Amino acid sequence: MSDSDDSSVGPRRRTGVARLLTAAVFALAGLIFVTSFNTSKGTNIRTDASLLKLSDLIHERSANNAELEKTAALARDRVDALAERDDGSTRAEDAKLAALRTAAGTEELSGKGLSVTLNDAPPNATARVPGVPEPQPNDLVIHQQDLQAVVNALWQGGAQGIEVMGQRLISTSAVRCVGNTLILQGRVYSPPYKVSAVGDPGALRKALAASPALQNYQLYVNAYGLGWKVDEDKRLTLPGYSGTVDLHYAKPLESAAP
Repeated sequence: MSDSDDSSVGPRRRTGVARLLTAAVFALAGLIFVTSFNTSKGTNIRTDASLLKLSDLIHERSANNAELEKTAALARDRVDALAERDDGSTRAEDAKLAALRTAAGTEELSGKGLSVTLNDAPPNATARVPGVPEPQPNDLVIHQQDLQAVVNALWQGGAQGIEVMGQRLISTSAVRCVGNTLILQGRVYSPPYKVSAVGDPGALRKALAASPALQNYQLYVNAYGLGWKVDEDKRLTLPGYSGTVDLHYAKPLESAAP
């Protein structure tokens, strides 16, 4: 009788364990569904709706920044006018200050120069040169290094001042791209991107042609149709930088005591 009892106990125990495991699996599945629902807040987490909302927010903040820059520029002009009226400086000191402002990029600058326009390739672009592989998505868009290469080459060519998308560059300006959009001094831009510089057009063209990074870019222009256009301007006017010039991380170098 003990043998028959042992044979009946084994299957019952296995069945009980199986039921417990089944219940645990369903409980875990329920937990996953609840977590997924809470994460998506009842929306379809496979959609790009959240990305669209983020993009809209970025563009809204960019427009707000543009308005704030205009307000700040007007206030700064008023402060500068009051300071010049009451500072008691000499003409020589005023001339020196004006020269420093011009060098810093906070004053309007006019003269001969050129403009460079970069653009993404057409969305349906294919290889235009025999033997070149078909393009990958990254081959068809403007990257941060492309814009930075243009800016660097123009400085190398002796540019007196540079603007990108209508914004004057200063020593603390950073040309940064996120995806296929440019973020510059709190503003967001989409291609085509225009970079303008005041300087000797011949020297600027020569510097663009001599840049190894832009020589590589030209290969993609020829292979896949990335946009590249250079225009000379007999009279180009760059606005003065109107944003904040406060340094948040760098500090002025203190001279050593004599």
